[in-house]
Amino acid sequence: MKIAVVGSGSWGMTLAIHLLKNGHDVDVWFYLEKDFKQAQDTRELPDYLPGVVLPSELNFTMDMEKCVRDKDIILIAIPSHTVGMTLATLSNIISTESIIVNVAKGIENDSLRTMSQVIAHALPNHPVTNISTLYGPTHAEEVVKEMPSTIVAACPDEVSGKIVQKAFMSDTLRVYTNVDILGVEYGGSLKNVIAIAAGILTGMGYGDNTLAALLTRGLFEMTRLGVFLGAQEQTFAGLSGMGDLIVTCLSAHSRNRHVGFELGKGRKLKEILEEMKMVAEGINTSRSVHQLIAKTGVEMPISEQIFQVLFEEKDPRIAVEELMGRAPRQERHSLS
Repeated sequence: MKIAVVGSGSWGMTLAIHLLKNGHDVDVWFYLEKDFKQAQDTRELPDYLPGVVLPSELNFTMDMEKCVRDKDIILIAIPSHTVGMTLATLSNIISTESIIVNVAKGIENDSLRTMSQVIAHALPNHPVTNISTLYGPTHAEEVVKEMPSTIVAACPDEVSGKIVQKAFMSDTLRVYTNVDILGVEYGGSLKNVIAIAAGILTGMGYGDNTLAALLTRGLFEMTRLGVFLGAQEQTFAGLSGMGDLIVTCLSAHSRNRHVGFELGKGRKLKEILEEMKMVAEGINTSRSVHQLIAKTGVEMPISEQIFQVLFEEKDPRIAVEELMGRAPRQERHSLS
């Protein structure tokens, strides 16, 4: 298959290498000229994938229109807040036959759209049956080393979902399908907010008990909002819900956990972000979740505290005290 990868960061380049090994013809679009020249000249991107040699068969370009034209699959691997504006510029270039596969995780601020909804809005003539999302517990640093990993291809159309599954499936990357694209997207996006919380707790010196409580109650919050917005409850027990939550909250590879960890040690958000080369999607998603809480009335106490820590400079210790001091209630394992 002819595949375009729009985005040359760690995850986009990892998937480009993976797809090439699967026998596909892969073009990768670069946003930054310095990264493009470095990749062309040295076949390395040490800021994103240190120690990884980029195969000579990968095609690199800074011409986005050329990259996406006449492709069977177009993989979108750019920060979530840029997806809509980027694809809008390509609305007359992308074939309606192309299957768009999004890997950016987030919920757009203000519009509160998931990424598949953002793509559908930016490409109004593109069939929604050809828009897919690929989420799951898959850090680029491990997938590129071909460590066994699993991921889910979510698409409302089973046929398109199976095409994506076949394109990405390998001996080291097992791909499942799911028609509940909303559930997969909400799970993969909301968990980044909980991952910031996990980092904060770790940075403050709390232990396993506290993290276990956070993951359990955080998953319930994610599920409660997702189901209210039309997702299926069982999806959150899967790879893009519980699976992605576990890996993002506990892994040293997680950028969202890193932001939280530094906040937990007492550093300021601006200072932390100035040092980072890659995007922590949970920061923007936290703002969207705050907006969704106001719009829907869904109770999400952990997520709301994280918003206040990020954007209102609330002391994390006060946030923990307020969460622990909430009124007693009965535990629930399901929304039904």
